[in-house]
This record gives sequence, structure tokens and C-alpha cells, in this order.
Amino acid sequence: MVQQQRPGMATFKQQNVEDFYEIGEVLGSGQFAIVKRCKDKIVGIEYAAKFIKKRQSRASRRGVKREEIEREVDILQQIQHPNIVALHDVFENRTDVILILELVSGGELFDFLAQKESLSEEEATQFIKQILDGVEYLHSKRIIHFDLKPENIMLLDRNVPLPHIKLIDFGLAHKIEAGVEFKNIFGTPEFVAPEIVNYEPLGLEADMWSIGVITYILLSGASPFLGESKQETLGNVSAMNYNFDEEFFSNTSELAKSFISQLLEKDRRKRMSIQEALNHPWIKPLNPRQAMVKRLSVVNLENFRRQYARRRWKLSFRIVALCNHLTRIMKKGHKLPQSERDCESDQEEETLRRPRTRKRSSTS
Repeated sequence: MVQQQRPGMATFKQQNVEDFYEIGEVLGSGQFAIVKRCKDKIVGIEYAAKFIKKRQSRASRRGVKREEIEREVDILQQIQHPNIVALHDVFENRTDVILILELVSGGELFDFLAQKESLSEEEATQFIKQILDGVEYLHSKRIIHFDLKPENIMLLDRNVPLPHIKLIDFGLAHKIEAGVEFKNIFGTPEFVAPEIVNYEPLGLEADMWSIGVITYILLSGASPFLGESKQETLGNVSAMNYNFDEEFFSNTSELAKSFISQLLEKDRRKRMSIQEALNHPWIKPLNPRQAMVKRLSVVNLENFRRQYARRRWKLSFRIVALCNHLTRIMKKGHKLPQSERDCESDQEEETLRRPRTRKRSSTS
């Protein structure tokens, strides 16, 4: 369906959002945001309204700084792609900025996969390809997501033969100009690249590392770097402490392992770019034999369900924001970013301080 846009979307409208939309039930919540279903009063189309709590003063630590909300909105306004959640409208009142977003109601991709009876690598690559297509679009605009993880890979509608993937949550996304050095400490430890852990200059390569971790989990349910604590996880990332355990990867093709290994490359100059990933033979077979290997290689869904449930249980009791890691960086004498929001995405508070609710829709 073509999204209808109200004129003047670039501004934060000061009108009451409820004059234009009927606000419905809560779909999800994060540290400083809550998402509710809403319906356009004129045309009847349903959307997701993300209410972002604004920080009220410089001294306050509650809420999100306005300039960070503006950055998220600015990035979303530059994006129009089938595999990325769309921004429809923006409102503002005294306490909140309200983003009216495309309604993504099919749930998380990994939850959908966990309910399947069988999954070949050929089917798996159809989903990975959609993720790559969305990231290719972002990277063509020099936009880095910085928080790619299973929780931010949603399905538009799960009740179709091949569900359509939507990337969500652009709270940590940045647009980085070529030649401009950018450093920051943020993201979810399990998925952050070594250059983030080590506070080194960042680029498009950081997203590619995250795709490698996501693919590893998709094919096994296990997480390559997840430790018993945040510090152990970060240490595993920095030390490249992972392998293809035979217990989980006995039926995995060498092509798939090659794809993952070329993404989980510590030297970001050697890591696959988005174009190289799209042209990798696991995604784009070069001959019938490679295509046949994908069809015959099957994901062990029993392992996937068991390991993925274990991973989610672990995350339910852990705060994974990287803020505490700043202490270690400070000892090295680096100047640190001031943004508190940069330390974690809106959803992490919900994900890791209490068990996640499965009722969830799009957040930007």
C-alpha cells in the first residue's frame, strides 16, 4: 500500500496528535518511549505512534535530548525502502515527540522462524537477502544503523508465503560523511563490532559485523560472543573468541560458514562490504552446484529453538547498555561522547530488565 503523507512532514507539528489519529492499545515500550496503535481519522489507515519522552532540562537524565530525536527523525525522513520502516508524520507536545510510523505487526523474524517445522539454507538466505537489501540502501546514503539485532528485524505480515522484512529502531543511527572521523560507544554488546568496543573510528563496516552475528544465530540459535556478563561478551568480541561448534553447525554448508567468517573479520578493512555480501555465493550462487548445496543444507530448528530460548532467557536478566564500559575507556585517556542515549537503544531497557512481551510492533 502506498503511504499517504501529510504536507509539511519535515516539521514537528505542534497540533494535538489526537485531533488527527485515534490512539489505541500499547504495542511495546522502551526506556524512554512507548508505542501505541493508532488510526488516521480521515482515511482509516492504521499506524504505530511512538511517543518519545523529551528531556526537560540539561540537568535531567530522564528522557531523550531533543537534538537526538531530531537526528532520528532526520534520518527516517531520508529513508524510503521496502525493507525499512517508514515515517509518516511527526507531532510534538510539551513532554513528547510523537512519530507516526508504518505499522509492522508480523512480529520478530526469529520468533517466526522458531515456529517453523523446517528451514533450509535457501529459505534462510531469502530473509538474509532482505536484510542486506535494506542495509545496502542505508549505506548508499552513508547511514549506519548501529543497532542491527534480531529484535530490530520485524515482519510486516507473517501470514504470507515469504514474509516481508522491515528493519526498525533508528534511535542509534548516524549519517557519517566520508573523511569525517566518528567514534562512539553504543549498541548491544552481543552485536557490536570490535572497533566499537575498542573506541576506534567507525564506518559502514560496523553494520556488516552485526549481520555476521545475526546470521550465525539464525543458522544455529547460538550466539557467537554472548558471555555470562556484559564484560565477558565484550571481551569475546575483542578477542574474536568464537567458533563453529560441531554441535550446532554439523549440517551447515561451507558456503554459509564462509559468509559468516568474512563478516566476523576483526580488521574492518578486510570485512565484507554490503556489495560483497550481496554477491557472496551463499546469497547469489555462481553455479547450480552451489544452489543445490543451499537447498539441501537444513537448519537444525530444534537446536535453534533451544539455543534461542536460552539466549532470550539470559538477556531477560541483563542490562546490556555499554555505558559502564566507558569507565575502562576513560582510563586510557580518550575523550568520550556525552550522549546518554547513545549508550543504548530505546528497546534495551525493556528487553533486558524484565522478560520481553511478545506483543510487539514497529518502533523506529
